[in-house]
Amino acid sequence: MFADRAKIYVRSGKGGDGHVSFRREKYVANGGPDGGDGGDGGSVILVVDEGLNTLSDYRHVRKYHAEDGECGGKRNCRGKNGADLILKLPEGTVVKEFETGKVITDMSGDNKRFVLLQGGRGGNGNQHYATSTMQVPKYAQPGQPAKELELQLELKVIADVGLVGFPNVGKSTLLTQVSNARPQIANYHFTTINPHLGVVDLDDAKGFVMADIPGLIEGASNGVGLGFEFLRHIERTKVIIHIVDAASTEGRDPIADIYAINKELEAYNPEIAARPQVIAANKIDMIYDDGSGNDPVEALKKEFEPKGIKVYPISAISGKGVRELLYHVRGLLDTVDDKPVVFEQEFFPEYMLGGSNEPYTVAYDEKADEYVVEGPRIEKMLGYTNLDSEKGFTFFQNFLKLNGILDELEALGIKDGDTVRMYGLSFDYYR
Repeated sequence: MFADRAKIYVRSGKGGDGHVSFRREKYVANGGPDGGDGGDGGSVILVVDEGLNTLSDYRHVRKYHAEDGECGGKRNCRGKNGADLILKLPEGTVVKEFETGKVITDMSGDNKRFVLLQGGRGGNGNQHYATSTMQVPKYAQPGQPAKELELQLELKVIADVGLVGFPNVGKSTLLTQVSNARPQIANYHFTTINPHLGVVDLDDAKGFVMADIPGLIEGASNGVGLGFEFLRHIERTKVIIHIVDAASTEGRDPIADIYAINKELEAYNPEIAARPQVIAANKIDMIYDDGSGNDPVEALKKEFEPKGIKVYPISAISGKGVRELLYHVRGLLDTVDDKPVVFEQEFFPEYMLGGSNEPYTVAYDEKADEYVVEGPRIEKMLGYTNLDSEKGFTFFQNFLKLNGILDELEALGIKDGDTVRMYGLSFDYYR
């Protein structure tokens, strides 16, 4: 069973508690504190496994947690660190925070390893708290708590070109003809229930990766049939090939089919519908000339070529016209950015879950009549947050709220319209 989505729960390891103990030996009446430190908890780490192509393992096991750190012991014995939890994912997996749907990381391109949740640090033993005035500290530091997340894993295949079309129009046949992919082919709707990738090699031009996206149906963008589950696989493609049954062997109108699929793409993501497209009018070897003079290929050209979408008559079985189609696709790819489509991070577990211990200060500057927020924690956030974008500014507002900074400003008496300054940037405060 192909699986391209999974919901899982992950938890990092808790840090071990520091130990409270005192040196007790013969002839040593009052030994000092010798409580050991707790071990660090294990982290949750995501890695790309090139041998995986589905998320099926995560549909059977839903909960994962790293090992807790051991508590410290007597005689300055430090607790053992907890083992890290390594989760292996297929390349192209987008990891989202389940409740908000925000992207945490995209395991694509150069991103082969990602520390999702850092394990809690172990607490200090009471040996660290001995001073000249407190020589017998009877307290130790507890370990940092574990962090937990509910994740939505989504596999979005990585391909340059996506084959789209209604069921049984010949997408799998074409992929078999032009690449080394060998999808199973049969004559029933939704024959392809998992995307197949194939590498297309061209004699005197750069090759590309093509994906056979499962057949869509009208209403797919609203979750009808299996279409909604697989629309995400076309998000990374840069060129779209519409394959239609020019011979109408199942009684379908190829022009109406193209409009229907573009409507679904537009509803799902307008950016996808705006990408370069080409039409492959398949099954030309089955077109029957009834003497009426109605040529379905010419009808397609008349309808779509004025819109800038080229039409290529092909036979996926015999290979007729396929070479011309592929070289046109290569030309379209040369006109677009060849950088891989990678989804940007929107959710930062280390900050949103209170994982940073870096300090900050919130104060009122009477002379400037401004509220000032400073500290390495704030400076780091400003360094990698794009405040010019609505998404980035919303994320920064959430960061200020979740970390208690807005509460501190309100405790100082801030009112609507007052100015907040952060490292040369000024903001007007509004609730």
